[in-house]
Amino acid sequence: MTLSRAVPTITLEGAKHLAARAEAEALRRGWTIAVAVVNPDGGLVLFHMIDGTQPGSEQLAILKARTSSRMKRTTKVLEEGVAGGRPALLSLPGLVMLEGGVPIIENGVMIGAIGISGMSSHQDGEIAAAALAEG
Repeated sequence: MTLSRAVPTITLEGAKHLAARAEAEALRRGWTIAVAVVNPDGGLVLFHMIDGTQPGSEQLAILKARTSSRMKRTTKVLEEGVAGGRPALLSLPGLVMLEGGVPIIENGVMIGAIGISGMSSHQDGEIAAAALAEG
């Protein structure tokens, strides 16, 4: 019998750190957002929502994170694919094609993904990028 090696995954502490960075950037801009962090399989590690965020953003943040982790790319790339004439992407079950989901890469390995929802898709993407920025 062959056993596979454990897949590197984001820790709860790491997810808390990213959520705090996302929240700080959103509050700096006066935006309300929901933040979801998932493991490489799309399992929810952390959910965080700023008071006053629209209720629909809860599920969207989770779906953006899961889509990004399961497809191993940003949801912006998928949104651009649909806008660029690939409507068949919309038939993929359980995925969302809106910017705001970004893989979390550590040492060249995807360890999870973050999903942001609450503002326009482009603004959600800006918050995700800010949360993942070094420094």
